[in-house]
Amino acid sequence: MKSSLFLFAAALVLAFTGCKSETKEKETFSYEQPNTSSKKASSQNDDALKPSQTVDLSTKGIGPVTEVVLPATIDAEMAARGEKVFVRACTVCHTTDKRMVGPAMKGITKKRTPEWIMNLIINPQKMAMEDPLAKALLEEYKQAIMPNQGITEAQARDILEYFRQIDGE
Repeated sequence: MKSSLFLFAAALVLAFTGCKSETKEKETFSYEQPNTSSKKASSQNDDALKPSQTVDLSTKGIGPVTEVVLPATIDAEMAARGEKVFVRACTVCHTTDKRMVGPAMKGITKKRTPEWIMNLIINPQKMAMEDPLAKALLEEYKQAIMPNQGITEAQARDILEYFRQIDGE
């Protein structure tokens, strides 16, 4: 119980820190007259290059999961278990359809390999320190590192099945 309260408090601090740094960016905005034509081209390129928007279906990440064989159809029971774990452990920072402290999960299975997704869930700190894509995401999300929730490989597989379900696979 005590560790659950600590994790909840830590997640709240993380959430407010993420919001605070976004506000800070707006407060430090420069009022100089930019060259609008190059600024528009630059911001379009920036959006296309965001790590959360890139597709990488080759990287498996760093962790215990080296191969995941997915069945053609979604296992509804597994997805239901995954949804419960996701709601309990992840919704402080993630939703399925909009960015919060962390990225929205809808579409994740179309952008990342199953192994990468599971390794990030199981092994978030090591991934953030050693995996190039996870490092880039950490920078995009203002150093809001995903806390280790103690999720097992089986639970991570259930969450992956839930993600497949919300992605309509």
